[in-house]
Amino acid sequence: MLSKLITSALRALPALALLGGLSATAARAAETAEGYWQGVQKAGVLRCGAAVAPPYVMRDPATGEYSGFFADLCKEFADVLKVKPEFVDTTWDNIVAGLQAGKWDLSLALNRTPARAMAVQFSIPAMEYQISLAYNKNNPKIAAGAASVADIDKAGVTLAVMSGTAQDKAISAAVKNATVMRLPGNDETRLAVTSKRADILVDASDTNQLFTQSNPDWAVAINPTPALAKQGVSFGLPHQLSAADVEVIDIFLEEKVATGHVDELIKKAVDDVLKGAK
Repeated sequence: MLSKLITSALRALPALALLGGLSATAARAAETAEGYWQGVQKAGVLRCGAAVAPPYVMRDPATGEYSGFFADLCKEFADVLKVKPEFVDTTWDNIVAGLQAGKWDLSLALNRTPARAMAVQFSIPAMEYQISLAYNKNNPKIAAGAASVADIDKAGVTLAVMSGTAQDKAISAAVKNATVMRLPGNDETRLAVTSKRADILVDASDTNQLFTQSNPDWAVAINPTPALAKQGVSFGLPHQLSAADVEVIDIFLEEKVATGHVDELIKKAVDDVLKGAK
């Protein structure tokens, strides 16, 4: 009798092992089926990596509060997920690496480039980005009628740019004779031009528009021809996101762009910057 029981038990072991394997497989499948955003919802917080660049992202030094149209979009996406937004301060040099390391869930206002696409994913663009050159119209180093990078790529000309940004990479690849002055933030690059330590401010056309509107007596800007860079500006996303996860934020942005809401947020952010400059 005992031998029969042992034999039956031994015969049952493969079936039990199979059931155990199926159970583990089912658990892994359920885990995989739960998307990235469901994990964010469980955590209750959407972490947004934020490097300051008005009007995209701004930070009040007194309160630590974030504003700007990409910060607003992050808050609105957090509302869609029914979680709280949390802004993680970073720099443009580290905004991709921090996303790769899982320090935040989204990187704000990333230019879509092939190099970055090998490290992270992107949402659809919220807006199109173009690099412009802002300078003092009375600067004798800048020829009247300058229209291209070649026109300003002269020995003795200094270009101020935020280190690690798309504009840093673009201008560094384009110039051969001018000096590139890399600085850590938006304020430092503008101060370099206003104090005449640098001759030209290299930045996004919309942020340079803020600079020229704040200094109408002397500041002008050109969008060089051919374009120095023209790219979409998007949310940076973790590389492991599934196509379904990416689609969630793409659908969110499609509506915001199509209804003109993003344009409204951009106008509000530009107005806020100009008011703060007065």
